[in-house]
Amino acid sequence: MSNIQSKTDVILIGAGIMSATLGALLKELNPAWEIKVFEKLASAGEESSNEWNNAGTGHAALCELNYTDEKPDGSVDITKAIKINEQFQVSRQFWSYLIKKELISNPEEFITPIPHMSMVQGTKNVSFLKKRFEAMTSNPLFQGMEYSDDPKKLAEWIPLIMEDRKSSEPIAATRIDTGTDVNFGALTRIMFEYLNKQNVEINYNHIVNNMKRTRDGQWDLKVRNMGTGAVERHTAKFVFIGSGGGSLHLLQKSGIPEGKGIGGFPVSGLFMVCTNPEVVEQHHAKVYGKAPVGAPPMSVPHLDTRFIDGKKSLLFGPFAGFSPKFLKTGSMFDLITSVKPSNVFTMMAAGAKSMSLTKYLIQQVMLSKEKRMDDLRGFIPTAKSEDWDLLVAGQRVQVIKDTEAGGKGTLQFGTEVVTDANGTIAALLGASPGASTAVSVMLEVLTRCFPQEMKSWEPKIKEMIPSYGQSLVKNPELINEIHTSTSELLGLNRELATVK
Repeated sequence: MSNIQSKTDVILIGAGIMSATLGALLKELNPAWEIKVFEKLASAGEESSNEWNNAGTGHAALCELNYTDEKPDGSVDITKAIKINEQFQVSRQFWSYLIKKELISNPEEFITPIPHMSMVQGTKNVSFLKKRFEAMTSNPLFQGMEYSDDPKKLAEWIPLIMEDRKSSEPIAATRIDTGTDVNFGALTRIMFEYLNKQNVEINYNHIVNNMKRTRDGQWDLKVRNMGTGAVERHTAKFVFIGSGGGSLHLLQKSGIPEGKGIGGFPVSGLFMVCTNPEVVEQHHAKVYGKAPVGAPPMSVPHLDTRFIDGKKSLLFGPFAGFSPKFLKTGSMFDLITSVKPSNVFTMMAAGAKSMSLTKYLIQQVMLSKEKRMDDLRGFIPTAKSEDWDLLVAGQRVQVIKDTEAGGKGTLQFGTEVVTDANGTIAALLGASPGASTAVSVMLEVLTRCFPQEMKSWEPKIKEMIPSYGQSLVKNPELINEIHTSTSELLGLNRELATVK
């Protein structure tokens, strides 16, 4: 065993987009604080943040139908869409600040303009989409959105999807040109390069095995150097657990009461990917459909144009898979070892309530490639099997907890921040919209864990995020100002589409 012991101000566990964002915020707000990062893999952004482990959508609720609910009276509730859009605007502002201050560079390496579209089929769904369009375009956040149910117009927008479409069902789509494709893996690596220059100590191939609170309220972490096998002790005043699916186990090891009773259920993501240039060049948009009746929100089908390593490709999915691992690089025992006396009844209740999800996952796991191709042909009638390969994407751990609204064992489909009463530790759990809202989520962490500093930090936060503390919905002029400035700094005014 090594005798290495050290003390620091902040420890970030996991080198993904969340830790990168929190580290960058803290370095701008208090440059004097010492920060250490521990990541079990060999480099940053290799799990959930990796560009091949997520859909790369800049989630702003422009196209995702699961963020707009149809109410019993037939009207469409856009409350969640507004919240997510405002959160993405916060991320855009922070990234723009980093560019403006020359703390990071080359935005074209991580963000690309791409039209965002919603597409539905069937009379009932077309009616819903029209009502959604009317509700959203009445809000200043969604100005510029277009609607069409004219097959000729749709053939201009999405030629690959409309080619040889023989269905007589009504079809409609909305389109807005202010959408983005975001390479969160590249962004994570760029931000860690910045943190390294700010003297943040980044330790790759280091795994946090345990943690406990010290008598003086700090945290003592037991860390193993996977290269040498040496065990190190690191003490910090504040710890952030941002290790994706691995966060739940570490939260449980912390022993804080706020983490008790929470469980997790892993879901694998799979996509069909096409790199054939002849096919890829016929489509230029992110097109989201509507989840089948009874399917969970994470199953919304979409056909995405992606830009990775300077190359354009198409992804279709997601298809769900199942593995008991909480991370792609995790253990087959992750799920079973996450069941504790404090959450066993919550997990059992979730199992009883989630039979439809279980059935869905079993059906998805059993799908052959040709059956997945049949689903793809619902989007691209001319799709050929030889042009598409199966890609195993990231693991997502959906939060399970007891809620007032859903009762015992309720499966959550969003992002959860768990902090202790003293604000000395925070853990991020959950999945989508995740990375797109990273800056808003990390500001929430700061507010909950550093309330005594927030007043003195506020001027700097407003410099980084001009809309901080304001509602964009209530200030259309600010929306236009922010959209114009961030589009310029992030290079989003470059040519939007090759297909119009």
